[in-house]
Amino acid sequence: MEIILITGMSGAGKSQAVRCLEDQGYYCIDNMPAALVMNFIHLAAGQAENLEKVALVADIRGEEVFGGLDEVIKTLRASEFQFKIIFLEASDRVLVQRFNETRRVHPTTRRTATEEAIAQEREYLKGIRSQADFIIDTSNMNNYKLKEELLSILNEKGMEETFTINVMSFGFKHGLPITADMVFDMRFIPNPYYVPSLRHASGNNKRVRKYVMRHLVSQMFVKDLNKLINDIIPHYMKEGKYNLNIAFGCTGGRHRSVAMANEMAELFTKQGRQVTLTHRDIKK
Repeated sequence: MEIILITGMSGAGKSQAVRCLEDQGYYCIDNMPAALVMNFIHLAAGQAENLEKVALVADIRGEEVFGGLDEVIKTLRASEFQFKIIFLEASDRVLVQRFNETRRVHPTTRRTATEEAIAQEREYLKGIRSQADFIIDTSNMNNYKLKEELLSILNEKGMEETFTINVMSFGFKHGLPITADMVFDMRFIPNPYYVPSLRHASGNNKRVRKYVMRHLVSQMFVKDLNKLINDIIPHYMKEGKYNLNIAFGCTGGRHRSVAMANEMAELFTKQGRQVTLTHRDIKK
């Protein structure tokens, strides 16, 4: 029997993950108390012809018995069952925004979600997170992208194959992207805005991109950044990080940042990596 334990931060997407697993034929139980996990698994094992795949959600909502989950994990690791832990998380600001949008209260306080309450929950779950087989940061994901990530795990692809690089362009005058792990300032590159024939085009335009990339400093940046990212990805994976959010900024988010984001996304794709590409401010 295959067992998947879904846990993580409140508001990080566990309910969406359960729906995805149900679609893949898993028997899912939400908010499973830790004290009942092994009883259920032994019961399910006796029904192997019907329950070959089981997914359980255990999180801070059952905090009175959640503390026993460490022992459950140790028992399952030592058993003959195929067992994986998937931990979902997101940035504090994104989680607060999600709670506000859905008008939900935070389960630890039963009040409006705050960054303080979320930080407490993150600290509480630190030990469980450290034991996870896969950690998915949903800060920059919609439901479709989360489903893609989960399907990659269920298909048992290696982490190298399923590691995703999320590339974004933005304009500094519109604010920094809060989901970015790395922000690179493209304002060192000569600005196509001051070329009359290019001013009203964007970095998606071939002539604009050619102008941006013809400079030696741009080419050196691409070479150095490509080496940096490929060198550090294995270390991110060792730490359980499942994706990397890279943002390229320029003044308005229309020319240099867009061209460089396109260049890097295309390069990473040619290398066989999973890549998403977003131009946040291109229409502003």
